[in-house]
Amino acid sequence: MPRLFTGLEIPPDIGFALSLKRGGLTGARWIDPDNYHITLRFIGDVDNQTANDAADNLDYLSESLRFPIRLTHLGTFGGDKPRALYVGVEPSEALSRLQSAQERMLQRAGLPAEGRKFVPHVTLARLRGTSAEEVARYIAEAGRFEPLTFAVPRFVLFSSRDSVGGGPYVVEQTYPLAA
Repeated sequence: MPRLFTGLEIPPDIGFALSLKRGGLTGARWIDPDNYHITLRFIGDVDNQTANDAADNLDYLSESLRFPIRLTHLGTFGGDKPRALYVGVEPSEALSRLQSAQERMLQRAGLPAEGRKFVPHVTLARLRGTSAEEVARYIAEAGRFEPLTFAVPRFVLFSSRDSVGGGPYVVEQTYPLAA
């Protein structure tokens, strides 16, 4: 059974800039820059027929227009027990439209509705045993986050192997966006 999700790839130059944030945080398992991405919709472990139906339904979205992404800040998930350090994405109507359209298409393919709120981000590290104070200090010492912007020419269907997280991810299918 493949484990699938849709997402946006991070260009190599942006990935390099993000990789400079690595280090200096105890309990962090840093994500390899080649595996940086923005998840649009987690699909999960599905049988091959469902995977094919999902891929076919996503084809209908290739007429969506290209748009820019702007990465704006460091943040964490997990509150008092941080579990991930991420770079946040500036809200974008185009990104929200694409994610909502994917949600509709994947439900048409027979998948249940996504129960989690869409919070676009790029995970930099998974955290274990890191205190909220340590993360706050790390973010403060990192200084001002200079926003990074890049164009989104396509979205992709990724697969991942069953692992602790952080990749490796494989591009199974690409869906170019209209210029």
